[in-house]
Amino acid sequence: MTDTRSLSERISTSSGTASETKRPEPSVHADAETRAVETMPLSRAINAGMRASLASSDRVLLMGEDIGKLGGVFRVTEGLQAEFGERRVIDTPLAESGIVGTAIGLAMAGFRPVVEIQFDGFVYPAFDQITSQLAKITNRHEGALQMPVVIRIPYGGHIGAIEHHQESPEAYFTHTPGLRVVSPSTPNDGYWMIQDAIASPDPVIFLEPKAKYWQKGEVDTSARALPLHASRVVRRGTDVTLVGHGAMVTTLLQAASVAESEGTSCEVVDLRSLSPVDYGPILDSVRRTGRMVYAQEAPGFNSLGSEVAATVMERAFYALEAPVLRVSAFDTPFPAAKLEGTYLPDADRILEAVDRALAY
Repeated sequence: MTDTRSLSERISTSSGTASETKRPEPSVHADAETRAVETMPLSRAINAGMRASLASSDRVLLMGEDIGKLGGVFRVTEGLQAEFGERRVIDTPLAESGIVGTAIGLAMAGFRPVVEIQFDGFVYPAFDQITSQLAKITNRHEGALQMPVVIRIPYGGHIGAIEHHQESPEAYFTHTPGLRVVSPSTPNDGYWMIQDAIASPDPVIFLEPKAKYWQKGEVDTSARALPLHASRVVRRGTDVTLVGHGAMVTTLLQAASVAESEGTSCEVVDLRSLSPVDYGPILDSVRRTGRMVYAQEAPGFNSLGSEVAATVMERAFYALEAPVLRVSAFDTPFPAAKLEGTYLPDADRILEAVDRALAY
């Protein structure tokens, strides 16, 4: 059933009853004495978020290949099976379609399964289950049957991996009505967004930028910073708006720092939610700067960047001093690891787009 609620209503919706979710309420007025801030990498932050969700409700369970004793390829689930047992953190056969199909059945029975897909390129055997079944069941039942399933997918490049291990499949899922799609870029977002995804009444594709798994940052476990589907300005600027998601946010910040040294002020917006997209901060920024560059690791043709660029052109046309420009990977399969530095956008390619935008 089509969701006709406003974005603010959608991002504020919590799922189930209080006894089902039991999420800690954020303290928006937490002072220095009450804030609980830890420094940890993204992988540990997501681990901590899942631990909090597992502890809050016995209806939450994890499923995936080697996620139990091994703790997953990237050790994101490390220690959780020992803490919560094999009936809550389940090592599955190597069968992605079967894993997602089982998760759908568990959701129908009242559970909140969290599925790990080992690598981005391994999600395609489960594509039919995700797009034909998971995304459509709630609509098929006119909203009477919810599908609180989270599918975690490590995605993107910069790890020097082989074929099928470095892809950016986000456009497949953002194109599919019925799915929410999000991607954290910081440990703090990883900690809170995974809990909000698990609490969502709808299926959530949770894209984890594997290149950032080991990047450390502060995690405030006492206060939620933003709702799940809110975009965020991470650097203020006046001349050009830079927009991206996941690992690309770090590259945009690098480009903005270089641009500043050259006399250009760039504002950086982290999309965070890929579907639905919170356009408010993006449009506000573009109306002030007059120029925008969108950067992504995915190929450019028919991509999320295409959609965001088109929407900004439609809704902020008279504020633009130049067309919205896109920087992306090339429209080819992901190359051998030694060529990924050429294939993926870097700060130099983003700065070249900034220069073109300023030249109009």
